[in-house]
Amino acid sequence: MTEKKLSFLQTFGSVLASFAGIQNNAKRERDFKQGRARDFIAVGVLITVLFIAGVYGVVKLVMSLALP
Repeated sequence: MTEKKLSFLQTFGSVLASFAGIQNNAKRERDFKQGRARDFIAVGVLITVLFIAGVYGVVKLVMSLALP
């Protein structure tokens, strides 16, 4: 029996939930059975880069508004 692979949205959702610390046990088990490590690593790196870019953008915006 072939098991179904996780879609990109399922992988993205699982990584996002794990970043927030709210991943439940059933989905974690599903991820280990159906997911591939390289997909989770790639999405994790993508989310990390987006988070850092977002924080950088907010800081630059606040600094430009705070300084005359």
